[in-house]
Amino acid sequence: MLKINIICVGKIKEKYICDGIDEFKKRLSKYIKLNIIELKEEPDNNIDMAINKESKLIIDTINKNIGYNILLDIKGENISSEKLSKKIVDLKLEYSNINFIIGGSNGFNDEVRNISEYKLSFSKMTFPHQLMRLILIEQVYRAICIENNIKYHK
Repeated sequence: MLKINIICVGKIKEKYICDGIDEFKKRLSKYIKLNIIELKEEPDNNIDMAINKESKLIIDTINKNIGYNILLDIKGENISSEKLSKKIVDLKLEYSNINFIIGGSNGFNDEVRNISEYKLSFSKMTFPHQLMRLILIEQVYRAICIENNIKYHK
């Protein structure tokens, strides 16, 4: 069974976001193993230091979860849900682990960008990184539905 890790910085405090994530995790459980790995968010006192500390945590986590790394990055490729589904289907043939990486509210350093095989952008707009986690999980669910011809995607 494919394992998808969502590696993200910070904890979610909003109940409505947690409820949405829990709903999609439940739906996905029959198709993939979804693992959310929350990393410590650093205080904003020194943004460069916070970015570097968070980036090191991301890299250490990636090194423990060897797989294909997809970084959510505003500079990444903007693709359709169908193309994301195809990408996941193709990756499953070669990898048992896919890591989706969501940086903290201040972003990540170039080292994280450099070790990621693919950079994915959902929009040129900026979203709260906590909400982005819910959007990503919904899109993973949509991709699985497309692959399995489940009536969800329209």
